[in-house]
Amino acid sequence: MDPQLSELLTLLDLEPLEIDIFRGQSPATPMQRIFGGLVAAQSLVAAGRTVDTDRPVHSLHAYFLRPGDPAIPVVYEVDRIRDGRSFTTRRVVAVQHGKAIFHLSASFQLVQPGIEHADPMPPVPGPEELPSYEDLLAVHLPGYDPNEYGRRPIEVRFVGESSFDRLDVDLSRSTDTQVWMRTVGALPADPLLHVCAVTYASDMTLLDTVVAKHGLLYWRGNVALASLDHAMWFHRPFRADDWFLYAQRSPAAAGGRGLATGQIFTRDGQLAVSVVQEGLVRQLRSD
Repeated sequence: MDPQLSELLTLLDLEPLEIDIFRGQSPATPMQRIFGGLVAAQSLVAAGRTVDTDRPVHSLHAYFLRPGDPAIPVVYEVDRIRDGRSFTTRRVVAVQHGKAIFHLSASFQLVQPGIEHADPMPPVPGPEELPSYEDLLAVHLPGYDPNEYGRRPIEVRFVGESSFDRLDVDLSRSTDTQVWMRTVGALPADPLLHVCAVTYASDMTLLDTVVAKHGLLYWRGNVALASLDHAMWFHRPFRADDWFLYAQRSPAAAGGRGLATGQIFTRDGQLAVSVVQEGLVRQLRSD
């Protein structure tokens, strides 16, 4: 198994400390804070550990409260809000240094039939011939060292123009961005694990959609980005180790914040997940 994927699976295998209390580790990283997608995924694992397996998660709503410290573990405290006939609700608080750094509410539902409709997947080329995220970094970042920045357990391939190609301010440019994603290797069959892997991946590129038309990009050092809140709705089953298309756009930015939305489609065109995130956006001086 790919070592980055193996590490992610280890990170998602939380240590139980007490009833409804779990501990999660962070990977070694040069970054000063824990990747938000990891905290969200670990929180969902903690919630899912307290729910019967016949009730998959159908939505989550989360707030990023403080930057996570990658030097110490995170403690996840689960509150069993409700166990109903069809729905189960859990609240999770992630704690470090005695303070909450993240708050998540998740709802799980007994599988039930119902009406169905969905937006179609946009027409895009397949992922096989598209450059990888690491290829783009190597082209656009002089002296790029994948070991310095950290290899990722998620493959990312931009469809068409990537955020790295948007060097100039062009407010008339569409914010629409599509990327293909999948884990770098096969995952076990556990459906919750696939949901948590996609939760992890959903935070990787979404805020870039907010700032790209302004000629800003985190890797260029001209903008500071931080997730403020994150919401996801899971419409139907999927596998995170099969290619999925993440279609993203930003409908608005104002007040030092930017809003981004995403739709995740399976390779065969089924809308599987809807995502909404707001993030803090601070433009940095170039001198």
